[in-house]
Amino acid sequence: MAKDKYWLMGPVYDALSWVFAGNSIYKCKCSMLDAPWLKPGDKVLFAGVGHGKEAIYAAERGARVTVVDLSEAMLNKFRKAVEKTGKNLDIRIIHADIFKVEEFGEYDMVTGNFFFNLFPREMIPEVLEHLKKLARKDGYIVISDFAYPQGNPLAKLFKNAYWYTAILIFWATTGAAIHPVYDYQHYMEQAGLKMRDLKHTPFLGIDAYTSMLGQRLT
Repeated sequence: MAKDKYWLMGPVYDALSWVFAGNSIYKCKCSMLDAPWLKPGDKVLFAGVGHGKEAIYAAERGARVTVVDLSEAMLNKFRKAVEKTGKNLDIRIIHADIFKVEEFGEYDMVTGNFFFNLFPREMIPEVLEHLKKLARKDGYIVISDFAYPQGNPLAKLFKNAYWYTAILIFWATTGAAIHPVYDYQHYMEQAGLKMRDLKHTPFLGIDAYTSMLGQRLT
C-alpha cells in the first residue's frame, strides 16, 4: 500500500472545504445523484471518495454504494460519518488504489468527484479508461470538479486564481500535481463517452464548479 498522503489533510478536510467553498462543493458532488441518472438499487462506485458525504447521500436514496480510497485517514472520517447517520446503509468500503479494483462492468455509475485533479495531465486518459471499464455498458461516468475557465476575462481570472489557490494547498499538504484546470468534457468525449448532462454550481456569483455525466455506449 502506498503512503497515505492525506494524513495531514484528513482531519481538517471538511473545515477547509467549507471555508473555501461553503456548501458548493457538496452540492456539485451530489448534482447527478438523483433521477433520472440514479435510481434505488443502482450500484455506484465512488473513486477517491474522501469524506464521502455524497456517497452517503446516494446510499440514503437506495443506491448500493462502493467507496474506494487510498487514504486510511479519509476513510476513517467516512466511517465516522456513516456511523453518525444511525442508518443501515448499503455501503462497502475498499482501502486500495483505484487501479487495484477490477470489478469491470459491474457498476451503473462510477464517479470521480474532485479526483482527477490529483493526477498529472498525462495520466488522465488512463485513469478515465479504468473508471470507464468499471461501468457496465450503458452505465454512467460522472466527473465533478473545478469549472474549466470560460466566460469573460474577469470570470476566467477569478476561476484560475481560485483553482491555483486550491491546488497549491493540496500540493503543499498531499503532494498533488500542480497543473491548470483540466478540460474534463474533452477527455470524456475523447474516451468515447456520450455526454448526457452538465450542471454548474455557483460560488460567489461565479460558476466555480461543474459536474459532467457521460454514458458508456460500448
